[in-house]
Amino acid sequence: MPPVNSAMRARPIALVGLMGVGKTTIGRRLAKQLELPFFDSDDEIENASGRTVAGYFRDHGEEAFREGERRVISRVLNGTPLILATGGGAFIPDATREILQERALTVWLKGDFETIMERVTRKNTRPLLMVDDPRAKMQELMDIRYPIYATAHVTVKAGKGSHMSTVNKVLAAINAYDAKTQTALPRRNKPKSS
Repeated sequence: MPPVNSAMRARPIALVGLMGVGKTTIGRRLAKQLELPFFDSDDEIENASGRTVAGYFRDHGEEAFREGERRVISRVLNGTPLILATGGGAFIPDATREILQERALTVWLKGDFETIMERVTRKNTRPLLMVDDPRAKMQELMDIRYPIYATAHVTVKAGKGSHMSTVNKVLAAINAYDAKTQTALPRRNKPKSS
């Protein structure tokens, strides 16, 4: 397992990516590994609204849901170190993406089409897939969202295999990102002593 550096525990880490990629499962295990609290934005929305995500979509529409999602994410990312698993569309609206990018280290869990489809068809609670052709809808979502997810600070391929394998990939990717950004920081010139 990659070493856990103190920088990982010093800031929020937000997992982004399509539905079914494993953000909640990976997030819980990552939080346990880093000894940080875990939040799921969909759970937070359901707690705040008193309705399921699917019910919220049905009763108020996607635009109202995304606004509520933005408010919840803004509240959760208050500077406290934590792990946040976001909903599949949370990273797409500009305002929410800006909050995530500014207040957290964003990690895109990038899944392949077949693995994601196999996972999302296990339950019928995905509002965006309640259509005649879920496979075509998923491909459309990938085509639109993948270039946006690619702006996350870190990308980790999340496919088949154990969840701990993906957690270890996330830890290694964060370590590599931290090492790269530390070396990229401008060095201050020391004042000359007189």
